[in-house]
Amino acid sequence: MNILFGQLSFVGPRPVVEDELCKYGARKDLFLSVKPGLTGYWQVNRTPDTTYEQRVEMELFYVENRSFLMDIRLIFKTFAVVLKG
Repeated sequence: MNILFGQLSFVGPRPVVEDELCKYGARKDLFLSVKPGLTGYWQVNRTPDTTYEQRVEMELFYVENRSFLMDIRLIFKTFAVVLKG
């Protein structure tokens, strides 16, 4: 429903709670410049030992490099990750 109401996109950084925004430091506004997504770069590329700092870098990498082609790749990779479990 949130996608239909325009509050969430299919692909984008995961939403964070207010207390986590400080972890984005000076790049907080960059992070907030895009809508959060149902899936994203961090979700499909993380490993069990990914730190929160690495998550921040992955999310910001997506924001700085996002494109239609990257979104398509992430959607397909999401399906693969879900099917693998």
